[in-house]
Amino acid sequence: MKTDWIDTLKLDDKGLIPAVVQDAKDGTVLMVAYMNKESLAYTLKTKRATFFSRSRNKLWKKGEESGHFQKVKSLSLDCDKDCILVKVIQVGDAACHTGRRSCFFHHVKKDGSLEIKGKILFDPDKVYKK
Repeated sequence: MKTDWIDTLKLDDKGLIPAVVQDAKDGTVLMVAYMNKESLAYTLKTKRATFFSRSRNKLWKKGEESGHFQKVKSLSLDCDKDCILVKVIQVGDAACHTGRRSCFFHHVKKDGSLEIKGKILFDPDKVYKK
């Protein structure tokens, strides 16, 4: 597999690049995460979305705890090579750790206030037994 393009990415000072994760079927933006060279190489090898967890300071295989993983269908880079678009098939209904399909469930109403949309598909307390 030819992956020398990974070295051309514009990573931040921590070696990370933002990754926008989108449902390959309907276009819903499911989440935003960060990748480093290692997580990107692992994603390419396994075809399963793997990111770098900034809070845990380690690789994060999406779905390793919840079982709600993502099969990668395609990767695209933006014009500046400082952001990645990851199109996925979401396995399990929810991509968000809150139990919702998308992490983007806070919607700004016309009056400027926030409204929560999107039903909770699983109980995070039961899935993430911490």
